[in-house]
Amino acid sequence: MKHIGFITSALVLAATATSFSNSMLELQMREQNPDPNNPKKFITTNKTTKWEAKKTAIVVCDMWTEHWCAGATQRVGEMATRMNSVIQIARKKGVLIIHCPSSGMEFYTDTPMRKLAQNAPKIPTTVPLQNWCSLDPKYEAELPIDDSDGGCDCLPQCDQKNPMNLRQIDTIVIKEVDAITDSDEAYYLMKQRQIENVIVMGVHTNMCVLGRPFSIRQLVYQGQNVLLMRDLTDTMYNSRQHPFVSHFQGTDLVVEHIERYWCPTITSADFTKDQPFRFKNNTQ
Repeated sequence: MKHIGFITSALVLAATATSFSNSMLELQMREQNPDPNNPKKFITTNKTTKWEAKKTAIVVCDMWTEHWCAGATQRVGEMATRMNSVIQIARKKGVLIIHCPSSGMEFYTDTPMRKLAQNAPKIPTTVPLQNWCSLDPKYEAELPIDDSDGGCDCLPQCDQKNPMNLRQIDTIVIKEVDAITDSDEAYYLMKQRQIENVIVMGVHTNMCVLGRPFSIRQLVYQGQNVLLMRDLTDTMYNSRQHPFVSHFQGTDLVVEHIERYWCPTITSADFTKDQPFRFKNNTQ
């Protein structure tokens, strides 16, 4: 099922357009494929691919200001600065940035970014679009972690009824050339812009990053070339649940699941030319 893929002068606009048209993204992809000698095992492979920036979108998934889980909120805040750096670099190259803070659309009513997504014309699809894409046993195994308790790793665990702020965290700057949505409008906008390639970042890897209508499963079903930025994501996983590994090892396991069954992954280093992002408490 995996798919391996403001007012300024006219002179400046022309130069920018030329730059965008020539801009390529060189990406170091990692994926896992079945071992031909043992189908129950997987082999990790790395390869370089090049995507046209103007045919690429970045989807920013559910980077809310405040989650019901304090640990989740803290980790979003920690990775947001690096995420904003990646977004700034990508935007300058001509990548379309689609901000997707689910259920937070009220904060962006009537903004140009919201209208950009809303105005994308709907088109028929061979595979029906879904509001949520659940785990699909036809294409994937069960997730490698038990998140049935909600996934909070805090001690004591946070109350799932805690208030949430569903506005996207302010650390991630939104520009008027970007789009904002939390629905399949994202796909319609991609088709309107002739975008074939999508990089997904944000949270949470085992839940919304896979299942949202603008994210991995849906986009793979629709034939887009999809990549997960594996160092700019986080899971809802309680390390006191199966398989009883650290929170960050739990994230690694879900990333491996995605590499096996859905799409390759990359890191932010492809944009920043720095070391991949690492959470401060990730000592493994």
